[in-house]
Amino acid sequence: MVSLSLGEARQVALTAQGFSKGRPKGRIDRRHLRRCMNVMEVVQLDAVPVVIRTQYMPFFSRLGPYRQTLFDEIAYQDDEWFELWAHEASIAPVEIEPYFRFDKVRAAEGATWKNLYRLASQEPLYIKKVLQEVSLRGPLEAKDLSDPQPRKITGWGHRSKGQLALNWLYRIGEIGIRRGPNFEKKFDLLERIVPSDILNQPTPDLQASLMNLLIRSANAYGVATSRDLIDYFRLPTKEAREAISELVEIGALIEVGVESWKESAYMAKRFVNSKAVNVCAVVSPFDPIIWNRNRVMRLFNFQYKIEIYMPEPKRQFGYYVLPLLAGDRFVGRFDIKNIRDQKILHIKASFVEAGVNKGELAEKAIQELADLARFLGVEKIQIERKGNFAAELKKVKVAL
Repeated sequence: MVSLSLGEARQVALTAQGFSKGRPKGRIDRRHLRRCMNVMEVVQLDAVPVVIRTQYMPFFSRLGPYRQTLFDEIAYQDDEWFELWAHEASIAPVEIEPYFRFDKVRAAEGATWKNLYRLASQEPLYIKKVLQEVSLRGPLEAKDLSDPQPRKITGWGHRSKGQLALNWLYRIGEIGIRRGPNFEKKFDLLERIVPSDILNQPTPDLQASLMNLLIRSANAYGVATSRDLIDYFRLPTKEAREAISELVEIGALIEVGVESWKESAYMAKRFVNSKAVNVCAVVSPFDPIIWNRNRVMRLFNFQYKIEIYMPEPKRQFGYYVLPLLAGDRFVGRFDIKNIRDQKILHIKASFVEAGVNKGELAEKAIQELADLARFLGVEKIQIERKGNFAAELKKVKVAL
């Protein structure tokens, strides 16, 4: 069995996630975003806009400032990417669609939210009516339905019956999602979003689908335990473990041991000779490099959680905290808010991990915050004195 030190495992993981090449020097175009997406395989969606909606951040972390509308053009105008339920609500290249059809079948059989399945079972005629309306009038929002049946009439949870019907049709693969300028969902037939040459491909069986998705997970993670690989696309555990065993047997994955990890890990052969990385990047709480908190602790010895939903007195670091990656370690974090109407990037609190040289890190961190400010289109960085890194940051001049 191949053995990796934790440092080597971090190099493999960061290389796999696209952090090893450094940021492009010239203008960033669609090709750069496509490469990033192909490396990550999937990007999680989240509507919280405290800094910027999270789907834009993984591309910034790897590329630096870019024109944000590039993402929307690729995803929602050119239909090269599509929304799906993978690692939570996600977006991924359309080429992956056939391998998630098994999940849509399972959803149709009831393996989804109970309120969606209940509505589909009890009111199939309403579901059919909503699908016909999307076919005739899509893309449309739930409020645009001729009979949306809001909550006060139906009592169907916190959403209207129309919203539930649309989400059901989305989960079973009949319709897909486009986005409006304010990230609002606009539902349309999946055949008008995913190209016909993809939709017309034969449907792989469950084993083939899982093997394909697990290889994608391995390529995206670099080195990972079976639990990590399964979590990347939130795959069914029992069947996925069987697929991992088959991938090892045929040589598509190699089993490796990682220093201090209790479980065996798996790696694609192309990462055996990964090189050291030299990066400085703030990352989204939903970035694939950090979304698995247990893995982040194992790999980077970095404890991280989102504190948005905690009462303010119980928060340790702040409301919306972005970790700072430098070299091959997570070395700090910032509680950040984008004050749009004043064009200010507000650094509410700044923290650095124990043992990190604050003086050496401060210049790099300020440069990264300046890049983030340029990406967001703000004109000023305002650093508060809260946190054990703030005083050192305030010594460094910021040039935007």
